[in-house]
Amino acid sequence: MTSRYLGIDVGGTNSKLAVVEAGDPDPPADHPGGPPDPPRLLATATIPTSTGDPGEVVGRLAAAGAELVAGQGPVVAAGVGVPGLFDEASGRIVLLPNLPAAWTGQAFREPLAAGLGMPVALINDARAFTLAESRMGAAAGCPTVVCLTLGTGVGGGVVVDGRLRFGPSGRAGELGHQVIELDGPRCGCGNRGCVEAFAAGAALCRAGGRDTPEAVFAAAAAGDQRAAAAVGEAVGRLAVGIANLLTVLWPERVVVGGGVAGAGDQLFGPLRAAVAAAAPLVDPSSYAIVPAALGPGAGAIGAALWARERTGP
Repeated sequence: MTSRYLGIDVGGTNSKLAVVEAGDPDPPADHPGGPPDPPRLLATATIPTSTGDPGEVVGRLAAAGAELVAGQGPVVAAGVGVPGLFDEASGRIVLLPNLPAAWTGQAFREPLAAGLGMPVALINDARAFTLAESRMGAAAGCPTVVCLTLGTGVGGGVVVDGRLRFGPSGRAGELGHQVIELDGPRCGCGNRGCVEAFAAGAALCRAGGRDTPEAVFAAAAAGDQRAAAAVGEAVGRLAVGIANLLTVLWPERVVVGGGVAGAGDQLFGPLRAAVAAAAPLVDPSSYAIVPAALGPGAGAIGAALWARERTGP
């Protein structure tokens, strides 16, 4: 039996939406006809998130979601990727650092569910990305997966034996906040020496003297020594974080996405070599470090898949 689910990825500037058709996430062992068909992406949309108050943002998301699902037949539930922290029990926002209004403590899940007319499940946006890439993207079919998003920060998630790992508080998977240098630079989380403090887009821009990560990589390719040093530092530090994860988890795939990953071979070539050097106990032939496959819509796809896992048949 297949059902349709709405996914919404709430971004600081734009929000993305997707409708996904998928079967039961946990079919019985004697499921007739063998394993169910893989999930299918049916429709997508993008809207400005709006800088208005939380009520306005919720209204815009609900209206856009209702418009997208109107032509897709019955949609049974929605998942929403949240770019920050939320309280699972109450559905209220704890912290949304990239949205300017006063979101802390605001009800989010219930008013959005009321506006959409369907149940809503919340998930961190980086975990939604991880779920999408592990089910439908670059790591589809792999039991154990590590996913990282390299953007303003370094987010991510871990799939172990086919299950997205949340931990008891729902916040497991903050891969960018591994401490790799005890007295390193201050991170936005308040700690020092996190992977994010070295490898996030903002850190790369500061070190490379350019306004965007793309410009830093371009300058490095053109021979600018400062930019090249910044790229080398970021890649080396990121490699240590990935090597730690490989040594502990031995995933079949490490998927890297986000804006910084747009550098392509300029990032992935040195990164693969540095990871292999930093993880001598792990056979390099046992894993692959690959770019994300689903593009900017991965978070919305993952949110829809999360709705299936939380509310599906």
